[in-house]
Parts: sequence; structure tokens; C-alpha cells
Amino acid sequence: MLDKNSYFREIFFEDVHVATHIKPSEVPPGLNFVTTDDKFMQLGIWNYKKNHELPPHFHNEFERKSHKTNEFVFVAKGKLQSDLYSEQGEFIETVIVEEGEGILLHNHAHHYKILEDSIILESKNGPFMGVEKDKTVINVKKSKN
Repeated sequence: MLDKNSYFREIFFEDVHVATHIKPSEVPPGLNFVTTDDKFMQLGIWNYKKNHELPPHFHNEFERKSHKTNEFVFVAKGKLQSDLYSEQGEFIETVIVEEGEGILLHNHAHHYKILEDSIILESKNGPFMGVEKDKTVINVKKSKN
């Protein structure tokens, strides 16, 4: 499903938001959020001119509930293949993430293949509770490659 905004594309499977492929270089001026307020991980993109300032601030401490880990990876250098699967291992789609792009993973499963020597930034909502609690490895039923 293509979004009306050319700088990101939302990917759905059976009405569930699986991932968002982001192309920051195509974002319009200003602050543009890729995510809706209900997502466990929020992602905004800044596109400001030189000398633009944001007022000094801090973020308030309060309890939030997050029931699932979301993950964002940004390809600073190189190229990444992200294969998306349902939690039952059904292939959904392959997304090629080019240098200067990112992918935000909301639901279901994913697999990564590094296509070129790469430097990739990864961010997740925390706190991290350990691999045993945080991840489930699945067997995939089919893939594109």
C-alpha cells in the first residue's frame, strides 16, 4: 500500500501494519512524523534549513506500556535486504533498503541479509529484557529467493 507521502510506504498483511519503508531524502520541509501516536516506537524526520532552532526542552518521566518490541534500522552505508514474514512463517514481501533509507518494523517477523559492506544503525524501544524473552526464531515456509 503506497502512502500519499512519497517519503514512506506502509506495508500491511491481513490488515496488520507490518513495516514502514522510509526514504528521508524525499521528506518535505519541517517536522514530519512517519508513525501515528499509537505506535510503540515513534519516528519523525527533521528537514530544516540552516540556523533553524528548536527550543531547549526535556522529556517528562511517566509510565508507558509497551507490549512488543519495535525495531528501526537505518542504512548509513551499504544496502540491506529485509524479508518480511507472518509470525507463522508465511512470506509477505522483500524490501531493499538503500543507503540513506530505513525500515521500521512494527509487527510479524523479519530476516535481514546484508547486500553490500554496510554500516547500519539500529534502534528499539526498551528496556531490553534479554534475547530469550524478546525474540522468537521461526521457520519460514517460503521466500522470494
